[in-house]
Amino acid sequence: MKKDAHTPRGVPPVYVAATGPVLQKMSGSIGDGLLTASITTPAFVRYSRKNMEDGASKAGRDPASLILGSVVVGSIGRDSAKGKEGAREQAAMYLANKVQNIKGSADILLECAGLTFDELQPIAEAVEQGGRKAAARAVTDDILRKVCAIAGTPEECIQQIKEYRDAGCTHILLEIWGDDRIGQAKLFGEEVLPHFKR
Repeated sequence: MKKDAHTPRGVPPVYVAATGPVLQKMSGSIGDGLLTASITTPAFVRYSRKNMEDGASKAGRDPASLILGSVVVGSIGRDSAKGKEGAREQAAMYLANKVQNIKGSADILLECAGLTFDELQPIAEAVEQGGRKAAARAVTDDILRKVCAIAGTPEECIQQIKEYRDAGCTHILLEIWGDDRIGQAKLFGEEVLPHFKR
């Protein structure tokens, strides 16, 4: 190692990835922040931020010093419908998984999204019978809206990110899905990200 190379000497930040309230509160009491799971919505961000801040306050820490990062399903395109295709596909896989594996406090994700198991059952059945593409076709426009994906045109994505920011999300961990992911990442980088770097 070169002596003049920049070498960080501090302790790296520790973020707690959590869905349930106990671990979310712990993220505020001992961590540097919280990371939320896929199918995070602005409503779930508000729920999570409150838990994290409660934990921080109880431990005598400043909640304003903590980050809240959210994994959000995303896809983008010049055309709104085309830009939502990847998000529809990824949401289908996550939602089908929730039907089979959801336990305990994890159902708060669906509750915050306003989704019921009855709405999700056709998606889970489509996955079993026809795979991911069939499941994507079972995700209605209403379900995709409830999932609160960051998806559509650049203008739509900017507005959706603002909703997450207003809910208390400080870091978006965008999970891009669909065709031409490199092209999508480039479009996000060129037309969405600069809006938030001003």
